[in-house]
Amino acid sequence: MKAIVFTAYGPPEVLRLAEVDKPAPGNREVLVRIHATTVTAEDPKMRAFKHPPLLWLPVGMLFGFRRPRKPILGMEFAGEVEAVGSDVTRYRKGDPVFGYTGVGLGAHAEYKCVPERAVMAAKPSNMSYEEAASIPNGALTALVYLRNMAKLKAGEDVLVHGASGAVGTAAVQLAKALGARVTGVCSGRNLALVASLGADEVIDYTRQDFTRSGQAYDVVFDTVGTTSMAQVEGCLRPRGRYLVTVFGLREIVGMLWTSLVGGKRILGGASNFHWTSDDLAYLRDLIEAGELTAVIDRSYPLAEAAQAHRYVEAGHKRGNVVLTVGGPPRTAACELPRA
Repeated sequence: MKAIVFTAYGPPEVLRLAEVDKPAPGNREVLVRIHATTVTAEDPKMRAFKHPPLLWLPVGMLFGFRRPRKPILGMEFAGEVEAVGSDVTRYRKGDPVFGYTGVGLGAHAEYKCVPERAVMAAKPSNMSYEEAASIPNGALTALVYLRNMAKLKAGEDVLVHGASGAVGTAAVQLAKALGARVTGVCSGRNLALVASLGADEVIDYTRQDFTRSGQAYDVVFDTVGTTSMAQVEGCLRPRGRYLVTVFGLREIVGMLWTSLVGGKRILGGASNFHWTSDDLAYLRDLIEAGELTAVIDRSYPLAEAAQAHRYVEAGHKRGNVVLTVGGPPRTAACELPRA
């Protein structure tokens, strides 16, 4: 089978299209023929081994310090079940599915074996494979942060900082689905996009500092790691929650301290450890009900993975970047035009 592999850490040029052995499912595994996958913000970091100091040791132990132990990247996928192990009962050959491989990686390939109980579910009936592949990472992150960590309630006010990214576009929609009033913060070129996703108000951060607007929020969700508690504390209500997806020692100490003293809280963590197939099925139901849609910035064929990495690494993607597998990319209805 074809796959994008890398045998050394480095720039996008370390990625190459290669023929590798097609995997065979174990007794409790499902073999998925992948039709689409994505390049997330994490993929270039793993390719170049560029991680925050606090993560350097655990990531290196898991994936290798000198060279990658897992030569095929990719965590999100959508495709069809090609074969199932002898003990599998949840899936059958031909089932359309979408899911997340987690630390197993390996989705930048034509086939991937995943455990039957992996974070995987039936593909939304009203989405293409490209659209479905772009859902798990961003939407599951947003779901766990808003529903599980912040315990968001209907009628609360939420500000999403970085509202045009993969997590941000999902967070705007999920906060609305949970009954919140949503303010999105993004650059001027993305104002219309974020408004189209249901945001009640949109702020251009290049023209207005939301921390000085005089507005108060129950939840401030920083999806891009460019604010601090010191900056946002003044616009949080007395029991407000500040959600951080990018954090270091300062934020970790803040999480511990605010959990002890009460009042305004800093919340964050590795949300992917809490994801389940039930969560993915919940997202599918929202998608089929028209409450959650995919946002695709660009699509590339699998062979152009290095080019996709360069684009994602530049830090200006809107929503998601998709890799189509097994043929030329199909443009989804919600795909954004190339800048």
